[in-house]
Amino acid sequence: MDEHQVAYDQQDLVEQPPTKEQFVDWLTNSGHPIKYFFNTSGQHYRQQNLKERVNDLTIDEAATLLSTDGKLIKRPLMVDGHQLTCGFKTDVYEETWLK
Repeated sequence: MDEHQVAYDQQDLVEQPPTKEQFVDWLTNSGHPIKYFFNTSGQHYRQQNLKERVNDLTIDEAATLLSTDGKLIKRPLMVDGHQLTCGFKTDVYEETWLK
């Protein structure tokens, strides 16, 4: 983002995860499935056996988990009020944030 002069605010998602209300909004309106927001390769995801449960979580349940354990969040999480991406894929970032 720096390289392309894209302004952003940085927040440590592990230390200060977004609120439950923010996650409810994103989970409801982003068009992405619940699993998209989870760090599926992380230890906390595996320890909580979320692989077996994530597809059955309600939006409220998923928002609670993500807002109380920042290590469950797929990072980086980029949000600007109109768009949202989780994780880093070069083509998605270029298409979403650098156009």
